[in-house]
Amino acid sequence: MRTTTVLAALAGCAGAAVLWDGRFNDLTTAADLNKWSWSNQVGPYQYYIHGSGAVDKYVNLSPEYKNPADTVSRQGARLTLDSTAFWNGQNMRRIELIPQTTAAIAAGKVFYHFSLMRRDVNAPSKNREHQIAFFESHFVELKYGWISGEQGAENPNLQFMVSQNSKWKTEWKADVWHNVAFEIDFGARTVGLWHSEGGDPLVQTVAPVSASTSSNGQDWHLGVLELPRSGYPDTTEDFYFSGIYIESGPITTAIGSPTA
Repeated sequence: MRTTTVLAALAGCAGAAVLWDGRFNDLTTAADLNKWSWSNQVGPYQYYIHGSGAVDKYVNLSPEYKNPADTVSRQGARLTLDSTAFWNGQNMRRIELIPQTTAAIAAGKVFYHFSLMRRDVNAPSKNREHQIAFFESHFVELKYGWISGEQGAENPNLQFMVSQNSKWKTEWKADVWHNVAFEIDFGARTVGLWHSEGGDPLVQTVAPVSASTSSNGQDWHLGVLELPRSGYPDTTEDFYFSGIYIESGPITTAIGSPTA
């Protein structure tokens, strides 16, 4: 179903106000991301933060890559960091998608929804810091792995970070879908976390706390940035994303909703 049709149907759902839909339903394959450019800003995503290879080295779409509990998403995405995933001459491996929208996704109270999963095959390293689904100013994000400056050699936890401070964590086990919604009140300058696993409805896990909430509405990075670390060589790593959308409140807690 096309995004315009989905959004028209959503308009009739009580309490549903989807501002931007990134559930990959408008893309046939990841190659459709290449249709976007600064001079031709089409599709749901800006695609420019990636390595030098073809798009399918970094992004692949398939129904196998989505949370099975999500009945709205036609497919999910596998995002890959490999030996070529260096952007713009940097020493950090990156693959990130930016919402392509003029909607007010950085105003009022909004909820940034997505689901995240890993597998044992091409598992992200516990020994390196991964910044996931972050804003440019890093006022809110997820992190995984050993965080720069901490003790020890590895960290198995997925963490919810506010201004670089951990507010919640859980061990990131293989084949478990983590459903996330960042609750961001740009006016009150607060952020909170809603979370669940599998098909369970979202529950408030971290009540809103103060944050800078600095965003121009074009700087939410859906994907991952990995920091290099001496002594730990690059390996291929896969991250699975599903159910990505941004809504204004009240929050939709059911996975696979709002539905058409």
